[in-house]
Amino acid sequence: MGGCILSQDNKRNSLQQESEKKIETRAKESSVANHIAYWVMGVIAILAVIVILIGFNYVNGSLKPYNADSKESIVVKIPVGSSSKDISKTLEKDKVIKSSSVFNIYIKTQNYTDFQAGYYTFKQSMSLSDVVKQLQKGGTAQPSGDASNSVLVREGVTIDDIGTQIQKSTSFNKKDFLKLMKDESYLKELQKKYPELLNSSMQSKDVRYHLEGYLFPATYGVYSGMTLKELVNQMVEKEDQELKPYYSTMKQKGLTVQQTLTLASLVEREGVTDADRKKIAGVFFNRLDINMPIQSDISVMYALNTHKESLTNKDTSVKSPYNLYKNTGYGPGPFNSPSLQSVEATLNPSDRSANYLYFFADLKTGKVTYSNTLDEHESRYAKTGQ
Repeated sequence: MGGCILSQDNKRNSLQQESEKKIETRAKESSVANHIAYWVMGVIAILAVIVILIGFNYVNGSLKPYNADSKESIVVKIPVGSSSKDISKTLEKDKVIKSSSVFNIYIKTQNYTDFQAGYYTFKQSMSLSDVVKQLQKGGTAQPSGDASNSVLVREGVTIDDIGTQIQKSTSFNKKDFLKLMKDESYLKELQKKYPELLNSSMQSKDVRYHLEGYLFPATYGVYSGMTLKELVNQMVEKEDQELKPYYSTMKQKGLTVQQTLTLASLVEREGVTDADRKKIAGVFFNRLDINMPIQSDISVMYALNTHKESLTNKDTSVKSPYNLYKNTGYGPGPFNSPSLQSVEATLNPSDRSANYLYFFADLKTGKVTYSNTLDEHESRYAKTGQ
């Protein structure tokens, strides 16, 4: 009996020792786990502090001027209908502000509203509050401030001529300009913005340049940060502004904008005085009424893409939709950028009842002679000795 009691006591002692060892092992494991957890939490806390500091420095830096030492002026266009987010992105793209996201948060937290569309002249040294004040005052219809260059679009010049002038006067390339003139997506953007102006051009076939005749003759400033598109946009916008008063008249007369500008571009180069321009417009309409070709040398030279003092029979027979010696009607579209005076002459032709079908200008005197028949025309022309 005594031996059994000792054996049971030994078992109890052994079990107790095993239990104590397990408790000790678990305690050590728990201690290690706690150390790891504290270490991970410490690392996370440090990383959080670093992120907060980086974020704070980024936001703080973005709230400061883009370049406090800069004296450079930057012209920015804010389109009509732009949201605060759109404006923020535009300002960042044009390097007026450092961060569009920070600027957007800034104007929302400050509850700034009433931003106006238009052209703005900013400086990179401006604070965000100064930028906001400028936006709230409103922009101008046309760019203002000091232009680094300017481009003169003369009356009666072609797209090709304008490209040459742009390359001479700015850092933009003529090749890039002509490529833009063929950019369908860009043209569709313009059509969407100016449908009344450009719909008839975009619907016309065999057109060399859909913007031929639609870049209004004027002087355009080229400002720091301005893109080639923005320069062209000014020209198209100016065309739309100048033609707005005439759209209803065109409709009343059954003319599209494309037809009006086509005849106006011919009148521009054929006539000098306002009186002659109106008479020449009348001659063209008389020819169109009887399905007679317009027969303008200007159309042939455009088809040949050259300028000549006189044309040969071979020239006037050139195969081109722009050759209005061979083709009846208006042709594909304008041949140059006409002046407003030529547009007005086209919409107000004179002497229609005289039924003139021919005319020529005396190169010595500049006097324009009008005739009803070809025989009469040729006889009068022969007498000038030209």
